[in-house]
Amino acid sequence: MPSLAWSADLDNNLAPMDETHREFVECYNAAANAAPDDFLRALDALIEHAKAHFDLENGWMEAVDFPGCHRAEHDRVLAVMADIRKRVERGDHFLGRRLMEELPAWFVNHVNGMDAALAFHLATIGFDVDSCTLRPLAEGETRAAGCGCATLAAEDAAAGEAARAA
Repeated sequence: MPSLAWSADLDNNLAPMDETHREFVECYNAAANAAPDDFLRALDALIEHAKAHFDLENGWMEAVDFPGCHRAEHDRVLAVMADIRKRVERGDHFLGRRLMEELPAWFVNHVNGMDAALAFHLATIGFDVDSCTLRPLAEGETRAAGCGCATLAAEDAAAGEAARAA
């Protein structure tokens, strides 16, 4: 079964986000390596973590009016996980294992793309994730504008590199 390892390549220099991502890796590995009789319970734990994880990021995005395509991806992943969970409960373990095969690539891409762009944007506009507030502007300073979903894909790689370099 595949595994997912935390590495510096997944670090977006935003402590609460990075900690949540480390927890995702732990929950994923527990589910991916669970015995067949324990898989559903481990998948439930992964889904519950993903809900809380995505809610955290969605809250930040809502606070700064970040493009909805990121939230929509969270919603799609949760919908797929919920559907597969129902199928596993009915005995379709193939799709459960298939989900475990696909999640690592999705996760790495998401962290290094959409999440890196979010982390970079939050840092750029001076958003404090702990208090969910923007830092005050200095005299004459302006805030950086957000970007739309159409530009996110093109900017994901650059934002991810910038966030890791910071």
